[in-house]
Amino acid sequence: MKNSFGSSIIITLFGESHGDYIGAVLDGIAPGIKIDREYIGRKLALRRPAGKISTARVEADEYEIISGVKGDYTSGTPLCILIKNTNKKSADYGDILDIPRPGHADYTAREKYHGFEDHRGGGHFSGRITAALVAVGAILSCALENKGIKIGSHITELHGAFDRRFDDISSDIDLVNSREFPVLTDVAEEKMKKEIAKAAEMGDSVGGILESAIIGLPAGLGEPWFDSMESMLSHGLFSIPGVKGVEFGLGFAFADVYGSEGNDAFAIRDGKVATESNNNGGINGGITNGMPVVFRTVIKPTPSIFKSQNSISLTKMENTELKLEGRHDPAIIHRARAVVDAVTAIVIADMLAMRYGTDYLAANN
Repeated sequence: MKNSFGSSIIITLFGESHGDYIGAVLDGIAPGIKIDREYIGRKLALRRPAGKISTARVEADEYEIISGVKGDYTSGTPLCILIKNTNKKSADYGDILDIPRPGHADYTAREKYHGFEDHRGGGHFSGRITAALVAVGAILSCALENKGIKIGSHITELHGAFDRRFDDISSDIDLVNSREFPVLTDVAEEKMKKEIAKAAEMGDSVGGILESAIIGLPAGLGEPWFDSMESMLSHGLFSIPGVKGVEFGLGFAFADVYGSEGNDAFAIRDGKVATESNNNGGINGGITNGMPVVFRTVIKPTPSIFKSQNSISLTKMENTELKLEGRHDPAIIHRARAVVDAVTAIVIADMLAMRYGTDYLAANN
């Protein structure tokens, strides 16, 4: 039973959706990293539900750092963050012990944990756990920004509504990180919110695609085979609930172009090596080439919907029908951007520590 990720900087998640606390332990983090509590709070706020386009379960996400910090800086020992669960309605989840929800982990959790799992609210599989992920990711993201490395994500597509793609990536990252709803244009926000509201009225849900970018990474980060930049980011991203696809650069669109169109020609700009295009998403041979790392993540529609669905009774071993009660998101993608950014920061921080040493992110380096 493994709930840890990373090689040099290691994160371990714990807790359940309706337990007393959720949290994370960050081990291997360098001493001397500034803890910006306001910054952490802003990142948590981007993940928090917002109005009719999100679940009615709103948590304060008040966190407590109980170890690994002295004053305003990391001490270098394991850092532990706790977040208390305060808004729980466990009675809404009684039926899923017998009737698993389609698209959820109810059945697979039962098979893995032999019925001993905490099923309430999805237990350890719940998106609620991502609050702890965002909190520790914010610590590393802030440290990365102090090194000139920035991360940002926006929704490019949501059920037929589209946003423009990243253009001036540095400015676009600043823009999307300043917006509560993660898009680059007001028109896209209006159309996407309308689609989410429509799904909510129908008792249904929608998914979408996030486009993410990282700027400021040095060339030479990543390994040629099993620990490539793509494989490590994909490992982290596919660990996020609801993620069903990841592509880098042109991604699957490489199937529609010639090699002459897909290759990124090299050029010298201001005395530095650059590429004339970025179809490979800033990565060659699994290693960063100094251009922005660009990737897209597909988030599936929220599986908790209010429409009747076919399922099974595990006690009777017969087909049955399920109609959910409770509080559920008609879409999670706008909240998931904070989680994608956090996981990206965790992966990048770990890979930088592996290449340049554990003190790379410290304040004095």
